[in-house]
Formats: sequence, C-alpha cells, structure tokens
Amino acid sequence: MRIPLCLAALTLTAGGVGLTTIDAPTASAATCSDIDVAAARGTFEPGTLGLIVGDPVFSALQKKLTGKSLSSYAVNYPADLSATSAAQGNADLVNHVKAQAAVCPNQRFILVGYSQGANVVDNSTGISSDGAVVGSPIVATIPAALEPKVAAVLLFGNPIRALGRSVTGTYQSRTIDFCAKGDPVCENGGDDVLAHLGYTADADAAATFAAGKV
Repeated sequence: MRIPLCLAALTLTAGGVGLTTIDAPTASAATCSDIDVAAARGTFEPGTLGLIVGDPVFSALQKKLTGKSLSSYAVNYPADLSATSAAQGNADLVNHVKAQAAVCPNQRFILVGYSQGANVVDNSTGISSDGAVVGSPIVATIPAALEPKVAAVLLFGNPIRALGRSVTGTYQSRTIDFCAKGDPVCENGGDDVLAHLGYTADADAAATFAAGKV
C-alpha cells in the first residue's frame, strides 16, 4: 500500500511529538579522517545530521570507534516533498564520496539514511527508490572502484521496504536496515505513525554493527 505523501510530512515533523533538542555534531567536508559518516536526514527532519537518527548515530559511533578519527557530512538536499528532492540527495551523496575519495584515498565511509534519506542512500548504492514514498529514480551511483571504501550502510524507516525491496548485491552484507513494527513508511499495511519517530533507540545497535565492519 502506498502511503500518502502527507503522511510522510506528518511523521517527520518533530514539532508536535515532544522531541527535544540535543547537541549535534558539526558536519564537515574534505576532512581526512579515518571514517567519514555521511548522513541523509528524513523529510523535514531538524538537526545537523538529523535529530532522530543522524545525530544520535554519529554520537554512538564516536563512542564505539574510539581508535578511529571520525568526520561527518550532512547530505545537502531539500528533504522535502518535492518530486526531485531524493534525486538531489542522491547526486550530492555520490559527489561527496567521489570528492572525499580523491582527496583522502585512505578514508572509509559509513552511510546513514533515515526515511527519505534512506531513499537517497538506496539510490546511491544502486537500489532504486522510484515508486516509494518520497522516492526517485537513480541519478548517480557510487563508482565500483569506490565500493570497497564503504564500510557500512545504516538505514532506518526505509520506504522501499514497503514495496518489498531491500539492499541487495555488493552492499547487502554491509547493510543493516531497521523497520519498526507498524511503521507505515517501511511496513506495508503499518498503522503506527509514531513508530516512524522512534529510531533513536536503534542508534547504539547500528553503531555496534558498523564497528564490526570497519
């Protein structure tokens, strides 16, 4: 069942659900850290990397990867309900990985995507989000030569799952994809709108998974 776009807006608007502001990491580009965490936030999601997912995941990664230096990058895209939003994020994420790899050849990447941001990451790894809530056709993919530099892919509330799709192929073993029970954005027939806002609870599990891949 396709979820109306207005639901995506409702579920990702933080103002009415009692969310509180937390200290967020500072996003940076062209920093030759050991690991670059590139995060695509959800539709209308506040925060530097994303209040619900990106910021808490980055904090959890800092605690898990104490022997590594980390930088962060907030994917630059509208994260709104426009038809081209996810495609813009797709292009920006791929361009970022290519640019970083050119400047920092020893750097590896952890890709993080929440809701529409998961569509962005899906497309960038070659899995189309076309037809999903706030999805788009693929406009760019991470080049095959750079695929080994992607250590882990962390997805939350991934809309393609409601269509029966998932990350397969090259990135499958490096991907963890959280879908809360009843989340209508990633579960076909899900009816628990608030489930889509609860992925902060999975930040530690996601960081543990990523730490095992680095």
